[in-house]
Amino acid sequence: MGTRGRLLRWASGIMVGLGTGHLLLLIAMDGKTVAGWVERGLWAAVPLTGGAGESLANQLTFWAGPGSFAVPLILLGCLTWHLAGRGVAVPAGIGWGLAAWCLVGGVLLVPSPYFVGVVAGVLVVLAARRGDRPAVAGERGSGAA
Repeated sequence: MGTRGRLLRWASGIMVGLGTGHLLLLIAMDGKTVAGWVERGLWAAVPLTGGAGESLANQLTFWAGPGSFAVPLILLGCLTWHLAGRGVAVPAGIGWGLAAWCLVGGVLLVPSPYFVGVVAGVLVVLAARRGDRPAVAGERGSGAA
């Protein structure tokens, strides 16, 4: 695996780590509400009507957990890992978007680990640029023979 693959693997590890950490932190901080969903049955466990008391707590927990960025971020990290293994570059626009989103999130929610997501975005951009460069004499390509 070349430099591009290593950059993408690091980026994907950061994404999966951030998403998984976010969900684990939610369970650690509000496990009682999540356990209530399981006890009541998952179908319509988070009613979106009403705005006070238990309904509001359910809504906040949902939007802080499974309805948050965590699950898509884990999926993007897994896709990036898979593509890195196949030698496929992730488009730089994905990296720029991730970096911008995490930068804004980090500024709005300080202190937070959002800024680590900026690193993942920059790594995706660097990996995409690494793929755009023509091969230098002596570098090994990742193409199949």
